[in-house]
Amino acid sequence: MEGSGFGGLFGDPDEIQRRLGEFAEQMQGAQRIAWADNAIKLAVDLTVAAINRMNIQGTTEQQAEQLRATMAVVFPEAVTLVREAREGLA
Repeated sequence: MEGSGFGGLFGDPDEIQRRLGEFAEQMQGAQRIAWADNAIKLAVDLTVAAINRMNIQGTTEQQAEQLRATMAVVFPEAVTLVREAREGLA
């Protein structure tokens, strides 16, 4: 029974350790992808919510300016979220 707990029931301990390490790496990769997906979804939701809350009025030019002003505030935040999500995948 030397080096094989439970009478060798679970196989080579080094092989088990290697497989557990691979499994942990896969889980970390899946967590990074899930985080990135959530960050990108948050960026989209943030942008959509900001646009939906707007009360656009006036001429076409005034409406366009209102949209641009809102996007000037929201877009940099959304870009930051997406950039951080992409960096998390690298």
